[in-house]
This record gives sequence, structure tokens and C-alpha cells, in this order.
Amino acid sequence: MKFLNHRSMLVITVALVGLNLRPFMTSIGPVIHQIRHSTGLSLQGVALLTLVPMLLMGIIAFIAPAIQNLLGERKAILSALMLIALGCALRFVVPNGAVLILTAAIIGFGVAVIQAIFPSLIKREFIQHLSPMMGLYSAMLMGGGALGALLAPAVAESRGDWKIGLAIFIIPAMIALFFAYVFIQPNSAATKAMPKVRVLLKQPRTWLLISCFGLINGGYSSIVAWLAPAFQDLGWSTTASGHLMAVLTLSQAAAALLLPSLSRDNKDRRSWIALTLVLQLIGFAGLALRPEWMPYLWAVIVGAGLGGCFALLMVVVLDHLPDPTHAGQLSALMQGGGFILAAMAPLLLAVFHSLTGTYVMGWIWHFSMVIVVGVLMIRLNPQHYDKVIRLN
Repeated sequence: MKFLNHRSMLVITVALVGLNLRPFMTSIGPVIHQIRHSTGLSLQGVALLTLVPMLLMGIIAFIAPAIQNLLGERKAILSALMLIALGCALRFVVPNGAVLILTAAIIGFGVAVIQAIFPSLIKREFIQHLSPMMGLYSAMLMGGGALGALLAPAVAESRGDWKIGLAIFIIPAMIALFFAYVFIQPNSAATKAMPKVRVLLKQPRTWLLISCFGLINGGYSSIVAWLAPAFQDLGWSTTASGHLMAVLTLSQAAAALLLPSLSRDNKDRRSWIALTLVLQLIGFAGLALRPEWMPYLWAVIVGAGLGGCFALLMVVVLDHLPDPTHAGQLSALMQGGGFILAAMAPLLLAVFHSLTGTYVMGWIWHFSMVIVVGVLMIRLNPQHYDKVIRLN
């Protein structure tokens, strides 16, 4: 019974940690006008609040094995959660835009470490339930995005200060830190030596996964940064645009939780991924061509597509290698290169907006990138997984 209780609490810990990985980004969009008025940041400056942590998520993933070897898995996770809490705390007293960007970097560093290490922990601890557990982790990650979009503008409006709206997320960070301290144990299992990063980077499959993950998450990072401002440009209030973001991220969470479980009995997940890509095409087309026609429907559709695709890719990358440590390292590289690629998307949309005065060109850009991913995904045939990654 004690074992069952600990396992149950470890599931809760995984969920709580996942919940803290996105609010610091999704909380920005709904209060973007207050931030710009208070700090003087331009649209490109605001884009750095997403770009900088996304870049860090990419860069840190490449050195995460070294961090894990230096600190150990448990200490690395606890240290990362402390950084997230610290960055949130500093947002209470942020004096200007530069320091706000610094807080995004601090939190992004912590998030990057967790994202690089957590998949191998989940595969090791829940090897018989990998799909539903990765679905839970991904769903809570997306749900945290919903929490950020919904709570930040509500707190900012009630307290009259956007800084409090952003800093409030120190509370879930501290709760996750407590649970992780109590229920994540040091990794005592014997693991195979990690392959060198350059060995994996020589594999074409690594770059295929990086490209797919990066282009899909580029859509996510752009949606997080610019969906609320896009509808505020159409006359929506801060609170209303925050509700729209919350609906979008809740649909992401629901799809991230549901689709990996539905696909668990079939290792070939390409048909499920194709479904998520079709949803993204419909959603981005609606946002580009008829944004005010059915805004909540577009948000739900594109959110389900993005969330479901993210979760399925997180499972697919772990499917490639049987050893949890090796699979986790491949996952870290996929996320590393992918997040560097995805970090460029919000800045690109800011440039498009400067050129055209609207976000239409940006949504059309992501529509075209979904088509590119669809072509690349054809190669993800699980019958060839044992041949496409060679570690020696």
C-alpha cells in the first residue's frame, strides 16, 4: 500500500511540475498593453519575453546531460523549480522592460532543465504506462498555459497591477517544489552510458524530429505571444482576450491528455498526428481569414491540434529507443533544436505585423508550416525505428 501511495503521489508530482512550465509565457499576452505602457517595450521587445526563454529551452537541452551528471537528476529538478519560483518572485518588483526580460530568462532556464530531464524520468518510472503519463504531463503543461492566460489578467485587473498578475505564479511553483522534494527520489537504477551528443546529431532522424517539433511549437509560441493582442486589436478587452487564451490552452490540454491514450495500442501514431495537423490547418485558416466569425471555435480547433501534436511527438521520440536514458537524451535534443527554431516564430510575426499592420500574414505562415510538417511526418514509420538511430 505504501508503494501504491508513493506512486500515486509521484503521478501528482509529475502533474504539478508540468503545470508550472507555461504560465510565465501565456500570462504575458493578455496584459501586453499594460506592460508596454508601463515599460515602453516595443512589439519586438515584447516578443523577447517569449523568444528568450524559448531559445534557452533549446540551448539548455544540449547541455542538460552535463547538468544532470553534475547535480544528479533529483537535484537538477529541484534547482530548476527554485529558479522558476525566483523568476516569478522577481516579477513582483520588476522596474523596467529589461529586468522583465531577465525574469523570463531565469524562469526559462529552469523550465529548460526540467523539460530536458523529465521525459527520461517518466519513461523509467512509468514504462508500462508511457503514453497516458506523457499525455498527463503534456496536458498539465498546456493546462498551466490556460492558468496563466486566465489568472494573470484577472489578478492584474483586481489588484490594479500587472506585476502581481505575473508574479502570482510563484505559488504553484512552490507547491511543485515541495512535492518534488518529497516524492522524487534519487535515481538509483543502473543506466547505460549516454551516447555523445554529436553521435545523435549525426543521425538524420534527429534532425527530422527537431524540424517537426520546432515548426509545430513555432505555431504554439506565436499563438501564446500574439493571439490575445490580435483580438485586442479587434476591440477585445484584456479580460476577454485572456478568456480566449484560456479556452485555447484548455483545448490543448484536453487533446494532449486524450490523444496519447487513444493511440497507446498502436505504435504507428501517424494517423493521429495527421488528425492534429488537419485541426491546425483549419484553425490557422480561420484566424487568418475570418477571425471574428467564430473566434472561440478557431481557438479550440487550433489549440487541440497544437496540444495533441506536441504530446504525440513527445511519445514518438521516446518510442525510438528502448533505454530511458538514451530516449530521454534524444528527446532533449529534439526539444533543444526544436525550441530554438520555435523561438524565431513570435519575432517573425512581429515583423509581419510591422509590415502589414495585421497578424494575417503570420497565421498564413504557420498554415504553410503545418503542410511542411505533414510531408515530413510520413517518414515516422515505427517499423524502422531500430534502424534510423545508431548509437555506435
